Amino acid sequence: MRRVFLVVLDSLGAGASPDAAEFGDAGANTLGSISREPGFDIPNLLAMGLGNPPGLEFLGRAAQPTAAYGKMRERSRGKDTTIGHWEIAGVVSPRPLPSYPNGFPDDLIAAFSARCGRGVLCNRPYSGTQVIRDYGEEHLRTGKLIVYTSADSVFQIAAHERLIPPEELYAICRTARELLTGEHAVGRVIARPFVGQSAADFTRTANRRDFSLETPEKTMPDLLCEAGLDVIAVGKISDIFAGRGFTEAIRTHGNREGMEATRTLAGQPFHGLCFVNLVDFDMLYGHRNDAQGYAAALTEFDRWLPSFLPLLGEEDVLILTADHGCDPGDASTDHTREYVPLLVYGKAVNPVALGVRECFADVAVSVCRWLGVPCSFPGTDFSQACGTGNRLS
Repeated sequence: MRRVFLVVLDSLGAGASPDAAEFGDAGANTLGSISREPGFDIPNLLAMGLGNPPGLEFLGRAAQPTAAYGKMRERSRGKDTTIGHWEIAGVVSPRPLPSYPNGFPDDLIAAFSARCGRGVLCNRPYSGTQVIRDYGEEHLRTGKLIVYTSADSVFQIAAHERLIPPEELYAICRTARELLTGEHAVGRVIARPFVGQSAADFTRTANRRDFSLETPEKTMPDLLCEAGLDVIAVGKISDIFAGRGFTEAIRTHGNREGMEATRTLAGQPFHGLCFVNLVDFDMLYGHRNDAQGYAAALTEFDRWLPSFLPLLGEEDVLILTADHGCDPGDASTDHTREYVPLLVYGKAVNPVALGVRECFADVAVSVCRWLGVPCSFPGTDFSQACGTGNRLS
């Protein structure tokens, strides 16, 4: 019984990609920014080899790493959660999903407002924390929805939980998802509930929910599920893939719940994939330019590893990676076009150098090989290099 734990450390970028300047991200380095914080302490990740790939030596190289190590470059034309996860799961997107630097078209907003029976506030790119401060009181006074976007392909709807309970907001988001098709097929519609008495203390809650565009092609979870394997989603993974390709979905409210759920699953028998997203790195720290908080969150994850790794069986594999960057030292609060780290750990894994991979889909190809499921994704297998890729021999 073989299990693969694929953990996405959301937004943990590993330095600017060669094409970063085309995305306005020249010099971005998420790991570089957080490594300078005084509370940054990740001995377990460094022992695995996080600092061994080229360009990451500043973290400190391990003389005898405990994991196979490398980094990956994104082939898709994007730098957001949807595109990044799709590529990890085997689907390369040659064109970026639509974004709206000037807000959404008037006719689209009018159609959305008519379907929901509520007016709309804002309708332009905005910081998620600032938008509720600037429009929250008017939202409570008028009942209008706060609609905003970012540099990513997202249609975000903020609403106070007292005025519009989360389940009602989710229904509104489903309506938006139905409208956002064709040329306006954004990657995600995101529900952003908040609470508080006034602008001074409005706070987003953990009841966020993503309503994603379905992938245009079958993904790694789809193939594994069709092969009869267990495919378990932890965190927002199921939302990112529009609920498709999973036998079980465990929703969490932040990193701690996600780590606890993953550790619990490691103690249970299943055969297949556990696909995890730890969102706090991105949502709470990257987008808020909080390098200190980001460093503390990665330190907390590092301290969790010793409680998880001993639970892995003889054939189990752990893959640690990310979906894009979100440099908290960057001038903007947007995602950044970066390499992402790649660590592969297991009792049967050879701790070799995996080099600089040219596509996130290398993960999908390797996972499918580990689990004995044929695929034709546009990536290159690294399971053989790790010494564990014998399932399709």
